[in-house]
Amino acid sequence: LDFSEPVEGFEAPWGMAQFTFIADRARVPRLPDSAAELLAWARANPGRFTYPRPPQFIGTTFLKQVLIEQPGEHATLSRPMTREAFDALTPALWAYLDALHPQLWRQGRQFPATPAAARQMLADGELAIALSFNPNEAANLIATKALPATAQAYQHSSGTIGNTHFLAIPFNARAKEGAQVAINFLMSPAAQARKADVAVWGDPTVLAIHKLPAELRGAFDVARVPGAVQRAAPTVPEPHGSWVNPLEREWA
Repeated sequence: LDFSEPVEGFEAPWGMAQFTFIADRARVPRLPDSAAELLAWARANPGRFTYPRPPQFIGTTFLKQVLIEQPGEHATLSRPMTREAFDALTPALWAYLDALHPQLWRQGRQFPATPAAARQMLADGELAIALSFNPNEAANLIATKALPATAQAYQHSSGTIGNTHFLAIPFNARAKEGAQVAINFLMSPAAQARKADVAVWGDPTVLAIHKLPAELRGAFDVARVPGAVQRAAPTVPEPHGSWVNPLEREWA
């Protein structure tokens, strides 16, 4: 599935992603485990959290993450958006943000333009919690000295939004067979292991690790790497893509 739409063979899976928080454990000894706990933490630590300004993808995903943690009929989110469903499910989201924004960096009057800017603010000590869509990004940034060794990735235990990123060949490509060769390589254990290496990228693999020969499985074990998620949360499917623009417009 790609944003709740069946792929039907038109895309090849290339990597996995899951919404993840990154905290500086030196300043966040107890990690908030839900949207509600994050709000309580922000009230106790004003100015130390924010999120990228929607429609930046991570910022919009934060809105969706808060939305899925509110009470409601969340199966509705996997279907095309209707105004009735939007009006029924989103008031809890806006109420949450009304409570959160005064506690954010610069009281929610400004937002960083990109996740990279927010992560730099985390590295500089201006923020204590930042966001990512790669559960291994903190490990990568520690390995490359872009974040301190006290950085730790974590996820809300009830589940966080996840999806698959894909490769595809345009219908009018002039070298479709060559593109298939390239995609087959990019899905191979060797290329997937290289991509998953936190010193290179840390992008999670699409392969079923338990089906690989034993000698290849170790290349994908990042749980013991400093900064990596220690307790993976369930993956919650992305809401249907038709929810994105209405959420961003209403947020603005």
